[in-house]
Amino acid sequence: MVYTQNEVFDYIEQEDVKFIRLAFSDIRGRQKNISILPQELKRAFEQGISFDASAICGFDDVVQSDLLLFPIPSTLHLLSWRASHGKVVRMFCEIKNPDGTPFIKDPRYILNTAIKRASDQGINVYFGSEFEFYLFKTDAEGNPTREPFDRATYMDVAPEDRGENVRRDICMTLLDMGIMPESSHHEEGPGQNEIDFRYSDAMSSADNAMNFITIVKAVALQNGLYADFSPKPLDKEAGNGMHINMSVKDKGGNNITTKFIAGIMSHIKEMTLFLNPCESSYKRLGEKKAPKYITWSHENRSQLIRIPAAKGEYERIELRSPDPMANPYITYALLIHAGLDGMNDNTPLPEPLNVNLYTASKEITDTLDKLPGSLEEALNIAQESDFIKSILPENYVEYFTV
Repeated sequence: MVYTQNEVFDYIEQEDVKFIRLAFSDIRGRQKNISILPQELKRAFEQGISFDASAICGFDDVVQSDLLLFPIPSTLHLLSWRASHGKVVRMFCEIKNPDGTPFIKDPRYILNTAIKRASDQGINVYFGSEFEFYLFKTDAEGNPTREPFDRATYMDVAPEDRGENVRRDICMTLLDMGIMPESSHHEEGPGQNEIDFRYSDAMSSADNAMNFITIVKAVALQNGLYADFSPKPLDKEAGNGMHINMSVKDKGGNNITTKFIAGIMSHIKEMTLFLNPCESSYKRLGEKKAPKYITWSHENRSQLIRIPAAKGEYERIELRSPDPMANPYITYALLIHAGLDGMNDNTPLPEPLNVNLYTASKEITDTLDKLPGSLEEALNIAQESDFIKSILPENYVEYFTV
């Protein structure tokens, strides 16, 4: 359900809500929040709730440190894993300066700017993400270990797959929050799982991604486990990806993807820092179905971009390089801008490469352009990129790697 401001007040009163979390994302995609009591909600809507921006990496310094959170009624969700008496809800927020202007470093604002650019051109971009994560056992004090919850492999079932009940609990919690999971299964690595949720508009999908990570970690903890979204938790096992599915449609609802793919491919090196923001991100790329080369094809999972076999409303393109440490707001914004550049510049799309790049000969792979091979290389490319400079605020790149 999409709530209005008045409906939020009614919900708070009728559902015995005692705490309201005002949530936002820092530049790296870490969710932050402030809790307020219901009697402060009117002030939050009208005047905002202040916080110290100098304590949030990359936001501002101590000289200009006051920023304000304004909750967005349509993002209201009950945190169903919290106590049933004295319920807790959460809303995502707009971040504004004290003079009421938008805070330009707010990742939500950056994504909104990209959405507006697409809308002005009569384009809608829909996103759906596929998250992989590991479930690890915890020790007697509740601290995570490196011992996987099970030793199952791809799409195994119980008793080998011990994560079935955890995934079920996650999916039920997603449904409680209005997020529609499409499928869930055990992945290749021991203790590794994947849950995919249904596509939606760019902002809702980014909010859902933020909610998803919170839900998975909370449900795992309830089961005495630790959920690890890092790109390469176990050196010799499959890494965690965040495969991003995109549907690009014009005002008539027609699927238009070719030039959009070309734009993403032409800017992918410049974006990689933000899609793969950790040192361990580059241990994942190039092995176990994670791409290394800037190529595309139909269905082929060794490619950077593939077009799955799905038809009709599920027809889409899939970008396979990002990992779950990426900030979804920044990632989606960059992908929209890159795709629109491809359409506006009439960027030619290379021929598809219908080979298995994990077994291809050097005669083939030596001719192919590659993704950055390290965090340092990705940083250097981003720092020199006019594309990145045109989208992200000054010094954003530097703060992103702190």
